[in-house]
Amino acid sequence: MRSKPHVAAIVVAAGRGLRAGGGRPKQYRMLAGRPLLSHALRTFQHHDGLSQLLVVIGAGDEDLYGAAVTLSATLLPPVTGGETRQASVLAGLEALAATPPDIVLVHDAARPFVSARLIDDAIATVATGAVAAVPGTAVVDTIKTVDADGRVVGTPERAALRAVQTPQAFAFPALLDAHRRAAAAGIVGLTDDASVMEWAGHPVTVFPGESGNVKLTLPEDFDAAKRRMQTAMNDVRVGQGYDVHAFTEGDHVWLGGIRIAHDRGVLAHSDGDVVLHAATDAILGALADGDIGTHFPPSDPQWRGASSDRFLAHAAGLLAARGGRLAMLDVTVVCEAPRVGPHREAMRERMAAILGVGTDRIAVKATTSEKMGFTGRREGLAALAVATVRLPGQ
Repeated sequence: MRSKPHVAAIVVAAGRGLRAGGGRPKQYRMLAGRPLLSHALRTFQHHDGLSQLLVVIGAGDEDLYGAAVTLSATLLPPVTGGETRQASVLAGLEALAATPPDIVLVHDAARPFVSARLIDDAIATVATGAVAAVPGTAVVDTIKTVDADGRVVGTPERAALRAVQTPQAFAFPALLDAHRRAAAAGIVGLTDDASVMEWAGHPVTVFPGESGNVKLTLPEDFDAAKRRMQTAMNDVRVGQGYDVHAFTEGDHVWLGGIRIAHDRGVLAHSDGDVVLHAATDAILGALADGDIGTHFPPSDPQWRGASSDRFLAHAAGLLAARGGRLAMLDVTVVCEAPRVGPHREAMRERMAAILGVGTDRIAVKATTSEKMGFTGRREGLAALAVATVRLPGQ
């Protein structure tokens, strides 16, 4: 296995989950203004250790899925699942088999509070030698086994019990082989992928899970999750960013991740996108985590000509790693030309996709400087940005 393994994640979202109410599969039920699936995907989409992210959806759920997700560089087209969870996971594994990863994570769409640390620990446990690794938390209640009449027939030793969660991590070839063998043998009804690996004879390692990584099943679970989101994200911060670039010879400029034809280019180390640079600095400012030059020094040749969406995605990843989310990004472009208005919506959509939020959280405005100063003399252009973020309270 390579020193830095190729890691993919499968998020299982093919179930019906109707016990949660709301008249639709629970993964598409709204939670704090966004579908549950969107919350479950967010940390994966901004995790630097993942190179592929695949969602397995139910037959006929394509429109619900399309409305629930924001595109990202790692997100692959969805795959249709089967009648059981096992069949759905196998469908996802087969979709990855053409370019197989070293490690695959499997996560339930009904767990919206997965943390970057838990993903890190899952990957690390397999990368250091385990063939299967699952997060588990200690059981605090006394557990009873009962017969069909409800009579207690045993009391397991609580110290040896763990409540198992997702994401579960596996060596990809071993999990694919185990699922194929189970399907060929007619084995159905195993409730998680660790059970499939146990059936196939593989050892499974348990690493510490997180008590907050809960699974939403019933209406009251959604109510509790909503209250948690409302009260936990109470550290509200605002950061500002500013960037400027001089014009030079060229035939286009980049603004908000959109290539815009122009009679000049910009003088810059990267692609010179003042909008994405200002937005990146605004988010970094809200996190009190340096500026764009701290993370991407202009003295480093690897960033020469780099696409600025990488910078903004990095800032979004830092925000997600701290359990935060973007509440609002407001950008103002200052230039005499080119005209921003015709490209405004494309810029909003592109930035929303990079940041993993809806376009309703991205504002783009433009103004001139009334022919005063360097922008008024058409010597360059500038952008200002303000980012409002919410972080878990201390």
